[in-house]
Amino acid sequence: MATTAKIIAIGNSAGIILPKETLARLKLEKGDSICLSETPFGAHLTPYDDQFMRKLEATELVMRKYRDTLRKLAE
Repeated sequence: MATTAKIIAIGNSAGIILPKETLARLKLEKGDSICLSETPFGAHLTPYDDQFMRKLEATELVMRKYRDTLRKLAE
């Protein structure tokens, strides 16, 4: 379901105001952390999961380390 969010100034940074319905659907409350991922289709928001983030960082490290090998395997 697509919805809009407003970007506001917060000091020298910016923040996004999420609608109540979006927070409820993601089971988030004020003060919770979220994970923002960039995809080929845009940005993807999910509730923050520390275990998942550690796995993602490990995967990115392996992909960087074996970039050439993975590229060859993809051919």
